[in-house]
Amino acid sequence: MTPGKPVRLPRLEDVAELAGVSHQTVSRVVNSHPNVSAGTREKVEAAIARLGYRRNTAARSLVTRRSQTIGVLGSELSQYGPANTMLGVERAARDAGYFVSVAALREVSRDTILDAVRHFLDQSVDGIVVIVPHLQTLAALAELPIGVPVVAVGPEGNDAVGGVRVDQRRGAELAVWHLIGQGHVRIGHVAGPQDWIDAVARADGWRSTLASAGLDADLMIEGDWSAGSGYEIGRRIAATRRATAIFVGNDQMALGVLRALTEAGIRVPQDVSVVGFDDQPEAGYFSPPLTVIRQDFEELGRRCMQMMLTAFDGAGGPRTLVVQPELVLRSSTAPPA
Repeated sequence: MTPGKPVRLPRLEDVAELAGVSHQTVSRVVNSHPNVSAGTREKVEAAIARLGYRRNTAARSLVTRRSQTIGVLGSELSQYGPANTMLGVERAARDAGYFVSVAALREVSRDTILDAVRHFLDQSVDGIVVIVPHLQTLAALAELPIGVPVVAVGPEGNDAVGGVRVDQRRGAELAVWHLIGQGHVRIGHVAGPQDWIDAVARADGWRSTLASAGLDADLMIEGDWSAGSGYEIGRRIAATRRATAIFVGNDQMALGVLRALTEAGIRVPQDVSVVGFDDQPEAGYFSPPLTVIRQDFEELGRRCMQMMLTAFDGAGGPRTLVVQPELVLRSSTAPPA
């Protein structure tokens, strides 16, 4: 190296030459475009790592006339699901070379949603991801001509707003069919608040699965997602002893249910089986370890950015992308005594 001579940073063309691909292919990999084969992506990523290539986002913004910023509108971020959905979106946006501007709603209403969207538009964001899991969200968004791509997490998409969601109904079906397969015929549901999109879908899945098996769906109690509400509902379940299995709408409420049943001398899973939903990191350390329906929040974030990048490219594509849940078996379920 010549003293005093500036070091030339690696450019996109250098990566393309080393990887043996076109610079357009490198651009697609850097921008997380889905239409790149796994083998090509690996070659490009290896070349990027070897050269230490870093994208010049300022120069790219001048060329594309984009701010390289995604607005993320969220609510109930103290809850595990919305908080981890936001983290998944933030990671996927960063991997695609975008900054994230977050607006957290203290209360959910038409006016607060529209005010937050206008705030993002004032910042000239390139797109908006909405993590407001309430039934009124899409109706509020439909009132405003936003002018940039909008992706909502939870609902089905439509012509104006793309939708990315976990198949909550399918998750409930997996949980209930697992319990039915073990021989349970009295299966209750501790539901989340019924003004939440996900909670309604999980309750519908519980109800329809029992109906298809010829079983009664007459034991549903609504909680508020908290361990405290799960505990109070668990005490009611323990007092009536009407169910041999409980499908709980999230892991936090399941924690409260487990505590209440244990205090009442009811053994899990020998007397009552319990299934949670989410698979938060502590679920495997509950007593007993909790059987759950797992949501992949990282994949949810990637799908959001996939839809956003497709919209930036002006390409057509599905208005709804679905992430499939997974049943994770642990020690809180067993055949009825």
